[in-house]
Amino acid sequence: MNLPGIFCLKIKLRLAALFFVLWSATAGAQAPQQSLKLSTFDIDATPPIGSQLTYDPMINNWDLGLRAKGIILSGAGQPIVMCSVDWIGISNDSQDEFKRVMAAAAGTIPSRVVVHAIHQHDAPASDLGAEQLMRSAGVKPGAFEGVYTRDLIRRLDEAIQKSIISAVPLTHIGTGQAKVSMVSSNRRIIGPDGKVRASRTSATKDSLLRAEPEGLIDPMVSLISFWNNDKPLAVLSYYASHPQSYYRTGIANPDFPGIARFMRQLAVPDALHIHFNGAGGNITAGKYNDGSKENRLILAQRLADGMKRAWETTTREPIASSAVSWNVEPVALAPAAGIDNLEAALKTQTSVFIANNISKLVWLRRLQAGKKIDISSLALGKARIVHLPGEPFVEYQLAAKAARPDLFVAVAGYGDYGVGYIGTAKAYDEGGYETGQASAVTAEAEATLMNAINKLLKK
Repeated sequence: MNLPGIFCLKIKLRLAALFFVLWSATAGAQAPQQSLKLSTFDIDATPPIGSQLTYDPMINNWDLGLRAKGIILSGAGQPIVMCSVDWIGISNDSQDEFKRVMAAAAGTIPSRVVVHAIHQHDAPASDLGAEQLMRSAGVKPGAFEGVYTRDLIRRLDEAIQKSIISAVPLTHIGTGQAKVSMVSSNRRIIGPDGKVRASRTSATKDSLLRAEPEGLIDPMVSLISFWNNDKPLAVLSYYASHPQSYYRTGIANPDFPGIARFMRQLAVPDALHIHFNGAGGNITAGKYNDGSKENRLILAQRLADGMKRAWETTTREPIASSAVSWNVEPVALAPAAGIDNLEAALKTQTSVFIANNISKLVWLRRLQAGKKIDISSLALGKARIVHLPGEPFVEYQLAAKAARPDLFVAVAGYGDYGVGYIGTAKAYDEGGYETGQASAVTAEAEATLMNAINKLLKK
């Protein structure tokens, strides 16, 4: 009997078995089956009394404060972070800093983070680049003083890190939409010559302008919800309109979308309700609002009613990590003429003018340095969410939906606020406030933006 030979054979077999186990484990590690998880965050975004809001010193808080709300979606590549803030706008360097810190907190990269404002007017504006520009020019930064911006970013960092610890499985996506009646109207009234003859602002006191037709809007509120089996985790709502009922009060408040969101939070308390303003640059409540303070609740109830009906018609479908993707198209929008002249206005113009315009100069300098703006899209099964900068006209939202009628498409505007209004090419010929000095871009923006939108929706 050849004992050494048998012994050697046993050793070889054991080594082979061990190699197979190790190979199997390694192969499994190389191709893990990721499971989707979701966590949420919700923190106070109301600055202290005495702070400078966008247009006025803050003299008090309202019953409902300002919030910064969002989700972290993990399990489909690097985590995805989506955040909505009850501020008028977050621009340029502030966008960079929000995204940098939030990405680090979530363990992802800045291009997989979006930060949108809802655009309430009794609220802060944020542009750390504008703050630096004004300080360098020897001008007080006013609305762009960045102490509270940095504080909010710090607390978002903490909230996201804490949120991830309690992430729960994401098993289903829900989609639903419903018509909202008597809230939105187009603000641009076109005359017989094809030019803008009047602007129907958020609070339109002229009864003749309120009597004009509603005009082109998107009347639908769209809901995308996230579920752990039968339990709702978060509800994202999308509706295109300027969110003001009345403003310039010095009292920070989330206006009628914030009230509608609060109503729905009470109705469906298990899920965090997060609202995004759609492509509402040329949309206001002006036809249905004369600025009477009672209208804030009326508009909120109408929007909340649409949200309720969209929730009631929501359909759910299972979601797997393979059905989730994140795509980005960086764009360089063509700048309007005369933006460079804004630097001279720092010491001559009013604080309101500077609050409305100086971020355009910051954006121009970033553009000249090669900095682009990301247009992004999140795919969730048959749902798509498109994220746009500035104050895009509703035509972009309608075009995105029309481009993929086979999908459930929602659009969030008011991302990087630095570019201001983004009109259609035709709108720049029509004139009007929105496509004048309020816009940092030109008619060429339509082709650039639509090209990016169409690319994203084809992926």
